[in-house]
Amino acid sequence: MTPCVALLRGINVGGKNILSMKDLVVVFEQAGYQQVKTYIQSGNVVFQSAAQPVAADSTRLRSLIAAQHGFEVDVLLLSAAELQAVIAANPYPVDDGKVLHFFFLAAQPKTVDSERLQALSKASESFQLADGVFYLYAPEGIGRSKLAAGVEKVLGVPVTARNWNTVSKLESLLNAVD
Repeated sequence: MTPCVALLRGINVGGKNILSMKDLVVVFEQAGYQQVKTYIQSGNVVFQSAAQPVAADSTRLRSLIAAQHGFEVDVLLLSAAELQAVIAANPYPVDDGKVLHFFFLAAQPKTVDSERLQALSKASESFQLADGVFYLYAPEGIGRSKLAAGVEKVLGVPVTARNWNTVSKLESLLNAVD
């Protein structure tokens, strides 16, 4: 069995796309996954899969959620090894988990407008684009960060963001199901 994590984009945000974690567990179990666990209400799922996750798995989960709950959400799947590679590639300190953010990319951007990204960033912010993830270190928080708000538009691909505290907890949960 392969331990995996699913990152759902845009559930339980602003009163839209409401999905209880209990119902989310049921969806994953119906899809044939085992040892399904969720973390907080923002769509983080850890589970065991019989095989490495592929795009068809994301599509199937998105379809099941749409059929049972009436809305579509993007589902990004990563194996434990993929998440560990993202963590290992992180170039920033992890001492304050609320200021380090991982924007997981649904696809690789065709082009990257580095000048535009730099123009959006505050002097206190640092960022790095790596394989499948955009790292943002925002010591002043992301609530008023123009870069955090604009990264998806500039990169031209859907993203779903998690702070270090969440990524770290998901890693711990993956180790527990491994």
